[in-house]
Amino acid sequence: MEEFTYLLFLTVLGITFLAAAAYFVYFISQDKRIRRIARMVMVTSGILQTLYILLRYFLAGHTPITSQHEAVFFFAWATTWAYLSFRWRYTVKNFGTFVSVLIFALVLISSFSEKNIDPLLPALQSAWLPVHGGVSLIAYGFLSLAFCGGLMYLLLERELKSKKFGYFFPRFPSLDALDQLNNHCLTTGFVFLTIGIVTGSIWARQAWGTYWQWDPKETWSLITWFVYLVQIHQRFTVGWRGKRAAVMAVVGFAAVIFTLWGVTYLLGGVHSYAG
Repeated sequence: MEEFTYLLFLTVLGITFLAAAAYFVYFISQDKRIRRIARMVMVTSGILQTLYILLRYFLAGHTPITSQHEAVFFFAWATTWAYLSFRWRYTVKNFGTFVSVLIFALVLISSFSEKNIDPLLPALQSAWLPVHGGVSLIAYGFLSLAFCGGLMYLLLERELKSKKFGYFFPRFPSLDALDQLNNHCLTTGFVFLTIGIVTGSIWARQAWGTYWQWDPKETWSLITWFVYLVQIHQRFTVGWRGKRAAVMAVVGFAAVIFTLWGVTYLLGGVHSYAG
């Protein structure tokens, strides 16, 4: 079974690479047939990622988000389905190119961590594990989409300001469309992030007798939440849109990445898993 699990992971890695490569070819050629192929490969990757998570769930007996490998892979899975659900409702030109590269990078990074399935620590043996951990990583998925949209906005805005309409102008949607994308993904991600923090506090009360103990992961989750809160507040009160919103989406995602990896490897704490 372990060999089959590893083979499935390698298949996911390969298919996700093919999706990113197909989107890149589409980005260059703008051939719609290649875009359809890229989308089908991305859907296939999402299905295989789901199968891999389910397989580890049945092997471990709990939601597979308790190691570095599992958390990063779940992050990739959440980003994949966040994108596919977004793509089902909206069309944003060449958005898939940026998102697919990010997803492949996450799956690739997860491959460098230990893939062993270890017994669950007593403190993690709770029904709150999939609720708190899963919802938090789903939030990261939507916030990563906002990051990609913010990055596209900044690239296009720079090209427009320089008045050199070269590579991005004919391939990107309008600045207004990218701003709306940013707002949609950021708002959805913020709601999930809030639920993740609240459920984590309830779990902490049950496990340790206190709702909050200023563990580094808790502290940085709160900092990340405030970064996005400021962005949403400023958007709806003083009209922070466009470049400011795009910059904040990038800054917020940097806080997400530090919460996920920086805290684990630099600060430690009870939430850390560096395996």
